Amino acid sequence: VVTGGPLPTNQGPLPSADLVIAADGGADNAADLGLAVDLVVGDLDSASSAAVARAGKVERHPEDKDETDLELALRAAVAAGTRSVTVVGTLGGRVDHALANLLVAASDRWSNLRIDLRIDGARAWVVRDHVEVVAQVGDVVSLLAVGGRATGVTTTGLAWPLADAEVEPGVGLGLSNRMAAPRAEVVVDDGTLLVIVDRTGLEPVTSRV
Repeated sequence: VVTGGPLPTNQGPLPSADLVIAADGGADNAADLGLAVDLVVGDLDSASSAAVARAGKVERHPEDKDETDLELALRAAVAAGTRSVTVVGTLGGRVDHALANLLVAASDRWSNLRIDLRIDGARAWVVRDHVEVVAQVGDVVSLLAVGGRATGVTTTGLAWPLADAEVEPGVGLGLSNRMAAPRAEVVVDDGTLLVIVDRTGLEPVTSRV
């Protein structure tokens, strides 16, 4: 799923995909990233007519709507039977849009999806059970609780490990940790974490379904 706004920077190689969905103006960003769009969704107030014409399918929604374009794109991914989604976006542009996209991605509505995000040069994962991150020693890793308390949080491979910890929203406990080894593991017994690694050129990541 490619979101709108300014063109994401420092993306690096993107994973192969069976389905590419553009959230409105994300159709233009997808083209600039060399991606062929299978479906574009949204009110199409920001996508160029050329990008819309190139899309395999168009799902137009009213301009006055209650869902964001990213919500519509994720809903379309679920309808297509997708089990994992990579969201490609940026923190550039409007702050409210950038924050809303992170919160939308972590919503319990998509609990059956494995969601990771490419946010400019950063990577993030919505974690409800387990994720393994392969990165460089010293890279900054943050664990942010979303939608309520995350319990049973245990980490290995980080400079300041957690063991069966509770991470509350708006609390700095999980902020600005660091990779202490080339691989780190984050386990969550209950709740949702956004695990964010802020650097470019990350190595591949594996996660347990």
